[in-house]
Amino acid sequence: MHIPNLKIGLFGIGLEAYWSQFDGLEERLTGYLNQVEKQLAEIHPHIINMGLIDNPEKAFQAGINFREEAVDLIFLYVSTYALSSTVLPVVQRAKVPVIILNLAPEEAINYKHFNRLTNRTQMTGEWLAYCSACPVPEIANVFKRTGIQFHQVTGMLHHDPICWEEVNDWIMAAKVAHTMAFNRLGCMGHYYSGMLDIYSDLTQQYAHFGGHIELIEVDELAALRKTISDQEIADRVQHFHEVFAIQSDCAVEELARAARTSVALDKLVAHYQLGSMAYYYKGTGNEANEDTISSIILGNSLLTAGGIPVAGEYEIKNAQAMKIMDSFGAGGSFTEYYAMDFKEDVVLMGHDGPGHIAIAEGKTKVRPLYVYHGKVGKGLSVEMSVKNGPVTLLSVVEQVGGKLMLLVAEGESVSGPILEIGNTNSRYKFPIGARKFVTQWNSHGPAHHCAVGVGHISSKIEKLGALLEMDVVRVC
Repeated sequence: MHIPNLKIGLFGIGLEAYWSQFDGLEERLTGYLNQVEKQLAEIHPHIINMGLIDNPEKAFQAGINFREEAVDLIFLYVSTYALSSTVLPVVQRAKVPVIILNLAPEEAINYKHFNRLTNRTQMTGEWLAYCSACPVPEIANVFKRTGIQFHQVTGMLHHDPICWEEVNDWIMAAKVAHTMAFNRLGCMGHYYSGMLDIYSDLTQQYAHFGGHIELIEVDELAALRKTISDQEIADRVQHFHEVFAIQSDCAVEELARAARTSVALDKLVAHYQLGSMAYYYKGTGNEANEDTISSIILGNSLLTAGGIPVAGEYEIKNAQAMKIMDSFGAGGSFTEYYAMDFKEDVVLMGHDGPGHIAIAEGKTKVRPLYVYHGKVGKGLSVEMSVKNGPVTLLSVVEQVGGKLMLLVAEGESVSGPILEIGNTNSRYKFPIGARKFVTQWNSHGPAHHCAVGVGHISSKIEKLGALLEMDVVRVC
């Protein structure tokens, strides 16, 4: 499937009456606009610049052009005073989120130089080149009253890293929203029986994120396993040895069984063009299906590390959370509470099944498990901790009435003893303390799973929520 590139619209605004009154003002403001385009293009190359809009006729045409170009997000650069009637038609027709760039050309007017000017008309023209803040309340008022979704970045055109980092975050959030809009999520198997918190309304996933959900039979994966050659299995076992720390008690037969399933998984993912997956299956009474599902962990860990996150226990909401985290470049590993350590004020978190080995602290170990606790079968599993350092937790929460929200928290992955049980397991510290974190996180009613990624990216997730018109709650 061809996925179109994210397109960002850009336009500046001014007042047509000024150009004949103030010599060089239009050219100067156009130069500022071109500088904005240049700086945006350094973050994302696909910029559609409609130029300086200074009358309603140009505004209507720009709105038509943006719609024809199918832009995903618009940056409105406010360079000087402009009438709101030259702004509204642009965004009304485009029907996408708008970021108002209220950017001064310099940190301050040179008052001494300004007041030395002898021509008052020239003085007014010079002032107008600095008065970007002037029309923003007018624009905001009109946007609010007409139901236009908008956000603001206030700062300077030059030498303002804080401002441009915020712009970068908006573009990153737009990229993730775009990724989710075209993501193909595979759902293979069925829910873990009785785990009521993970049951989800699939139509609400479409409503909030877009994308496509493909319901897949485990039988198809089991059938694909039969087509895998001995050479493909040998090659995959060799790959396992390269990326994992295979423990000495892992049987050769189990490695071959996991390799067969891993290669079959790749073929299944390629066939359905999946960008993420949720799975669970008992397989009881069907030997081929049980053999398939009990040998799936290593293959799913490779997929997760390769940008196709896989959530166990058919946790669809968490597959979405993991995809969001991974699309931000933070990883996104499947996790839940394991225990609380009140002595060290940490929360132990992890999960059985696949882990995001690309964000592991050191090489991920592979261990044999002779029972999958609470599940059917036995086989190889992965044991890893998330890299020590800053982390972000994300949960997609289904609320009363079906509406989704994003729940987020920032903390630190810290070193220390973990449970060496063949599962992912990490120790997390939170700025509000373990006790308060757990209580506050739980109070928002998330499912017991969440996604954990490296880095502190709450500000980016908050912007993603704003673009998707989803509530975002930050615990810490």
